[in-house]
Amino acid sequence: MNEEVYRVIKLRYGNTNTYLIQGEKGSILIDTDFAGTLPAFYKAIKTEGIQVSDITYVMATHYHPDHMGLISELQSQSVKLVLLENQVDHIHFSDAIFERIPNLSYTPIDASQALVLAFSDAASFLADLGIEGTILPTKSHSEDGIAIVLSDGTAIVGDLEPISYMDGYSDNAVLADDWKRILDLNPKHICHAHANDLNL
Repeated sequence: MNEEVYRVIKLRYGNTNTYLIQGEKGSILIDTDFAGTLPAFYKAIKTEGIQVSDITYVMATHYHPDHMGLISELQSQSVKLVLLENQVDHIHFSDAIFERIPNLSYTPIDASQALVLAFSDAASFLADLGIEGTILPTKSHSEDGIAIVLSDGTAIVGDLEPISYMDGYSDNAVLADDWKRILDLNPKHICHAHANDLNL
């Protein structure tokens, strides 16, 4: 598969960079912003000529509130949630945070409607959508963290500490292991949720 068969669209409509990967047979939204940002999300996808009905799946790089706040609202519009095997016990992590915010109407994620995916099945799942790549666990920022690495060299890493900070974390073996497994796949373009993108 060549890199032009699918494309990655960066969407920023709040404080978190989110990414839509469009394949020939379906698409995946990687991360959403905070709860309450749905109108801004609609505006962002409209700018790209996208409708919610064009989004097949949604997944979060981890379940902190600024990465998964719109998932339940997208589920209600028939977007399917994909949970990686390390995320199942974490999807309600942010519920209590949202509950404390006045005038924020938040509906918890319906886990019963999610597709739970083993990491060993990630490449074939993506391939079924016409997307070549894989999904890796990344535990240094959060136990439920994941990174998506595509064959065109794009690596979407969520809140993983930038590789340029590695010297300051020389005693962090978990972070070093996360980056080693990503770098072993020869990424060319690192997409962070909050830091600037990095070309290697």
